[in-house]
Amino acid sequence: MRDPLAHPEQLIETVYRYVAYRIGAGPDAQDVTSETFERAIRGRATYDPALGTPIAWLIGIARRCLADAMAARALLVADPPDEPDTVDLESRSVERLTLQAAIASLEEREQELISLRYGADLTARRIGEILDMRTNAVEVALHRALVHLRSRLDAGDGAEPEEAASGLLPSWQPL
Repeated sequence: MRDPLAHPEQLIETVYRYVAYRIGAGPDAQDVTSETFERAIRGRATYDPALGTPIAWLIGIARRCLADAMAARALLVADPPDEPDTVDLESRSVERLTLQAAIASLEEREQELISLRYGADLTARRIGEILDMRTNAVEVALHRALVHLRSRLDAGDGAEPEEAASGLLPSWQPL
């Protein structure tokens, strides 16, 4: 059996990006990423390549770690302030908060899909492996989630979705 943690650098980066997209970058995301890899190291003998790729296995562990961390620490997935302090924040920060609030207003499943696609930068195929869905079902669900996200951004402060999301979502097109 091949070692699922043979090349940890790329795996750590991908898991961290996914976690940070869910709960924000910083110490909490680092803690969840660390916990993910602690569990993976302890359970590496249980990894079965026939059931999926190492990243799919790790994202599954990360999802459980996120749930545990949010329950234990009462973390909110995204709870930005009602009004950002524009005196202290650059326009990029305001855009990020706007997007974060819009994502937080989506259903949990839609948040998960967007986090896996744009946070972890996974393909629809990999997301399908993780969520036990067909690739085309992932693409349709992700497209719908992006439509809902666009409508929330359009209903916000009048900024264009592409402006509000610049750099956060690499592409506004379906996979």
